[in-house]
Amino acid sequence: MNSLFIEYRDPLFGIIVFFVLVFVIALFSYWWGRFKTKDDHRHLDRFLRQFKTPPSETELKELLSSSQISSKSWLLLADSYSKNGQYEKSIEIYYGLLANKQEDVNQKEILFLLGRIYFKAGFLERSKNIFLEILKANPRTPQALRYLLLIYEHLKDYKSALSVLEPLDELGEDVKSDKIYLEAILLLNDYTIDENEKTQKLLDLYKEHRRLTYLIFEYLFRKHPKLAWQNLDQSQCERVSDLLWNLSIDVIDFDIISQNVYLRELFSAKGFVTLEKSSSVFEFDLLINLRKTDYKSATLSFEYICKECKQIYPFAFHRCPSCHAIDSVLSEPIISKEYSENNNSFQ
Repeated sequence: MNSLFIEYRDPLFGIIVFFVLVFVIALFSYWWGRFKTKDDHRHLDRFLRQFKTPPSETELKELLSSSQISSKSWLLLADSYSKNGQYEKSIEIYYGLLANKQEDVNQKEILFLLGRIYFKAGFLERSKNIFLEILKANPRTPQALRYLLLIYEHLKDYKSALSVLEPLDELGEDVKSDKIYLEAILLLNDYTIDENEKTQKLLDLYKEHRRLTYLIFEYLFRKHPKLAWQNLDQSQCERVSDLLWNLSIDVIDFDIISQNVYLRELFSAKGFVTLEKSSSVFEFDLLINLRKTDYKSATLSFEYICKECKQIYPFAFHRCPSCHAIDSVLSEPIISKEYSENNNSFQ
């Protein structure tokens, strides 16, 4: 008995017991973790099996009224529907979560998501009313103010959009680009002022801020090409290459073209001049060489890239439809088939 007591008091024996206990606890934790993971997967599988095909409106209401599925799972499902363009399903889920008033649901967050999904779906008035309701209860919500600004812009209510900038500025948000952009849009849509005055104000805006190059020169090349050539920053030619490409030969300033390598290459590819025999831009170089062989059935079309989010669009934009960045458009040339206006067919 004394010898056993001595063994218990042996430090080495205590260390062995300690490590055995650590091993047992670690082993138990590992197997418990695996059990919980499998249980969670089974629960998730049961949840997903209900949505192999989109549930009907009645089925959604029944599922939402039950407490079997967590609000977090519903939010993930609503987001999935939204990404797939099934906005009506997302809207139904958000309404169901708001109606059930579960304790773990943030009502403000759900309202915001509902307003955003209405905006994506194009229901601008409903979206506006929801964001106004959010701001009524929580005026210091910059995300809601941002969406309200976008809604007013889409509704062409530019004065209301400008009024949203003040509270955003007070909340410390950077609104300089938005202010310049909305002032320019408001000016372009103001038909009460003389065209010459409008042109001068746009030029003043451009000279002061050196922003909105595409927006302003899209207007100038259409209305006053001579002024456009005189004021265009030569370093910005690539950004407005589609505008330049689509100009008619009678409004081309050949003196300016002859002094700029990029312009010489672009208009040589167009066939208006023969100042360059090759180009570092693949599309220009190909067209220049095709001109030499008298092949005239190739031309350029353009796609448009947002330099902020890198999304590609088949149309030009002044505010990115995806990330809502202003003046972020880049035009990229693409070789395409020449279209003949005479017989309404491709050559």
